[in-house]
Amino acid sequence: MKNIDKKVVEDFGIEWDRFQQSELPKEELEKAWKPYFGIFPIDELDEKSIGFDMGCGSGRWAKFIADKVGTLNCIDPSNQALEVAKRNLSEFSNVNFINASVGDHVLEEKSQDFGYCLGVLHHVPDTLAGIKSCAITLKQNAPFLIYLYYNFENRSFLFKCIWKLSDLLRRVISILPSKVKLLVAALIALLIYFPLARLSFILEKMSVNVQGMPLSYYRDKHYYFMRTDALDRFGTRLEKRFSKEDITTMLLKAGFKEIQFSNNRPFWVCLARKK
Repeated sequence: MKNIDKKVVEDFGIEWDRFQQSELPKEELEKAWKPYFGIFPIDELDEKSIGFDMGCGSGRWAKFIADKVGTLNCIDPSNQALEVAKRNLSEFSNVNFINASVGDHVLEEKSQDFGYCLGVLHHVPDTLAGIKSCAITLKQNAPFLIYLYYNFENRSFLFKCIWKLSDLLRRVISILPSKVKLLVAALIALLIYFPLARLSFILEKMSVNVQGMPLSYYRDKHYYFMRTDALDRFGTRLEKRFSKEDITTMLLKAGFKEIQFSNNRPFWVCLARKK
């Protein structure tokens, strides 16, 4: 049985087709890329390195890795998303595009020098199985970067209550027809994300600590990301959240070592090495 939810795959295909990231200036994409890869050992990559982007989507992160390696395997279960990735990465001749899910085992065991899977495995039925599927493809000591939604363990009680209310809203919006869902997500971005993000931006300029404010993460982000993430957040039927302890336990079970977490948002970005 494939470790995917077909409706979730379909929804993400629509999302990446709608928000292809190609409209954004490269510097805006790079600004979004850096918080994820800040703890990744980029200096270990060279023209001989072979690795994977599991759940590549539009290829937005691959754009900053492909020119640093010999081969990058971009894997996604959505053909629609892969077509977008092919267009966005057309300048690179060293990228393989593979239509497969995380559990399809399309890469040989112990064949990859590095790998990353960002914002993907909290949307599959069995997250641990997905991590194990990534692990078996990696060589010993290979770095693996993963991003999984956090469970707000480092947030206030009020913040958690606000999230629970928003999650109830997600459960309703995520089952709407695609066109309606796109419209509702766009309104959420305009009427909620944008005002709160800009309020955080203004308050920070006034020397106010805004780290605990909802959506303050977007205070210096392009509005395009707010629209994309609003659809991602409220349009997805299957969403899981994890604590640091949960993620550490899964990585250890999957055969990883030297686990470290980024202290910066988004939470949790984690780097580990294959045993």
